[in-house]
Amino acid sequence: MPHFALFGNRESGHSYKVSLMLAVAGIAHDYQEIDLDLPRGERPEPFRSLSKYGEVPLLLHDGKPFVQSNAILLHLAGVCGKFGGESAERMEQVREWLFWEANRLGFSLANLRYGLKFTSTGAASDGQAMLRARFDADIARLEAELADGRAFILDDQPSIADIALCGYLFWPEQANIAVPPGVQAWLDRIAALPG
Repeated sequence: MPHFALFGNRESGHSYKVSLMLAVAGIAHDYQEIDLDLPRGERPEPFRSLSKYGEVPLLLHDGKPFVQSNAILLHLAGVCGKFGGESAERMEQVREWLFWEANRLGFSLANLRYGLKFTSTGAASDGQAMLRARFDADIARLEAELADGRAFILDDQPSIADIALCGYLFWPEQANIAVPPGVQAWLDRIAALPG
């Protein structure tokens, strides 16, 4: 039986994405919390030597390290043969959304949240305005995409695209954002998934 271990942090949306995938896929795994307040050189082994960029999440699959949340999601979909891993065509659609997420929501929302939640002075006003404008465009795009009534971002089956996209959207108050009704209904469907 394969062995999985996740090194993450509860405040990391990127760690959350991988943790959510493991949960909904029903993949048993060990978990180790990494204190992100520790300088990278003081973080525990084996995390320090296996995490290529010194960041969470780090997934070990039978001892082999995988880093970067969306790359980990792609690996897990391939392992499961589900959540986008069912076919090459479905995986192509998933990859497009993963790249969009990394460049759009994963940039705008993650950084907006960080500036408001984790810095003592908040994000610089011009930076915050830019991030908020990007987020507004991103969430409008997502709302429009879901307007046709499908249950999930590709179709009526969840995929790792859904998991990547929702990584920071479950806590809108942390970034002082509003979630439109179509996106909220989609988040509710993700929250209702087994696991």
